Amino acid sequence: MVVLLALGAIGVLLLSQRQASQTGKEAVNEPQAGGLYTEALIGSINRLNPVLDYYNSPDYDIDQLIYSRLVRFDNRGLPHGDLAQDWGISQDGKVYNFAIRPKAVWHDGQPVTSDDVLFTIDLLRSQDLPVPPDVQQFWNQVEVQALDEKTLQFHLPEPFSPFLDYLNFGILPKHLLENISPADLIDAPFNLQPVGSGPYKFQNLVVENGKVTGVALQAFKEYYGAKPFIEKINFKYYPDSATALAAYKQDEVMGISQITPDILPEALKEPALNLFTGRLPNLSLVYLNLNNPQTPFFQDPVVRRALMMGINRRLILDHLLGGQGILANGPIFPENWAYYEGIQQIPYDPDAAVQLLKSAGYTFPASGAQVRSKDGAALSFEMVYPDTEIYTAIAQRIQSDWQKLGVQVKLTPLTYDDMVANYLEKRNYQAALAEMNFDRAPDPDPYPFWHQAQIASGQNYSQWDDRQVSEYLEQARVTVDYAERAKRYRNFQVRFMNELPALPLFYPVYTYAVDQQVKGVSMGPLYNSADRFDGISSWYMVSGPTGKGIPTPTPKP
Repeated sequence: MVVLLALGAIGVLLLSQRQASQTGKEAVNEPQAGGLYTEALIGSINRLNPVLDYYNSPDYDIDQLIYSRLVRFDNRGLPHGDLAQDWGISQDGKVYNFAIRPKAVWHDGQPVTSDDVLFTIDLLRSQDLPVPPDVQQFWNQVEVQALDEKTLQFHLPEPFSPFLDYLNFGILPKHLLENISPADLIDAPFNLQPVGSGPYKFQNLVVENGKVTGVALQAFKEYYGAKPFIEKINFKYYPDSATALAAYKQDEVMGISQITPDILPEALKEPALNLFTGRLPNLSLVYLNLNNPQTPFFQDPVVRRALMMGINRRLILDHLLGGQGILANGPIFPENWAYYEGIQQIPYDPDAAVQLLKSAGYTFPASGAQVRSKDGAALSFEMVYPDTEIYTAIAQRIQSDWQKLGVQVKLTPLTYDDMVANYLEKRNYQAALAEMNFDRAPDPDPYPFWHQAQIASGQNYSQWDDRQVSEYLEQARVTVDYAERAKRYRNFQVRFMNELPALPLFYPVYTYAVDQQVKGVSMGPLYNSADRFDGISSWYMVSGPTGKGIPTPTPKP
């Protein structure tokens, strides 16, 4: 979704028509190299190093432009070669061969080789670096070997279709870092003078009063891929979106990395500021503990459907989130290759929800209490939720909606870490308003969240025990063919929406802003905020005639 406010279009059209009438040819302008784009980043610099940027979004944003990866993913979550010119997979799905582009070189002119990939993977395995534990564990189970300078091979212990997700990391230059231990790498000067092989190379830090306030990049002329038109990109750091918007109004920057809901109305008033919105890789939902003896009614799919139908999700989106979200119709993101377009959509229908509860045997007791009960058991439970302003408002809205059905909910606010560690992971809860985060994970792979094997100690917090679903997820995890995997995930999604082990609410969205002087910008669904740069090679600020023109057709007599 994009908000575009273009100025002067009529004048340009009239001018081109006048030129065409004078020359007999239509003037044709095309993007040309040149220009300086300056963007406001929210946050501060830490380390411009792809094995050290997992916990600092501004670093990862810049690293997307400096470093190359073996593969990148499009907005449907499908892999495409980046440094990898091609790859092949063995029939059993355990061996992957990759060929690196022969013209790929580092920003210092040295060739990118298989050894650089192996070197980076060794760093990802290191216990001395702040790499996420699941990433470290994964790479310690995979064997990697260089077949020659530009070819390498991965051996997996068992077939694992989401493997390509794990290759979406920036590659580091071995020839510059091999003599630095992993522990020393954390504070190495390289992290503030990075050398990559991506479309832009590091130029310098911008320092004011002894503090780094920005980073300057320059287009890399020897880049193996599509050369970017914009010659230079400068990033400036700001503490929040409001300060960044103020900087835009003062002509200090041309783009703002994120427009948060609090400044969205103000940003929309800027006539030259184009806003781009994309779905984030997050899903807000209500977990229902299907194995809690205190809430046996959650085992009834009719009750779960009634609860789903009783939530006014559209009101939550429009009034609490300011429209910054998309209604969720399942656990797989829309527009992802695995999403099933025919998925059942459950509307807000409180009257139908009441009828469902009545059909399940829940009525108001003769005592006049406003809580439905069945066989003396009240339809009442506790819902924990993150103690933030927005989630407090959402939880209260859901509580109010369910109260209209005769369902009583006690709300308990918690810090998010406490909720996950002491309630969800210990299965010590009845219902939980939470968010699933799939950041940097384009492959949907629902296995960790809904498979039977994850009930006791994994992330199947609802404890959904469905053998049919587990078989779909097992098969999809070992099937290389995307069409076959999509069939398994289609079946999974249909069954999920029929059974509703959890109640999907919405997918939040991300809003990015760029001045209209920058052309060719587009943004689709995101798997990380840095994905806004996926089409950077098509952006341009300078254009001019091609010198050829297009002949104007001669009118018929």
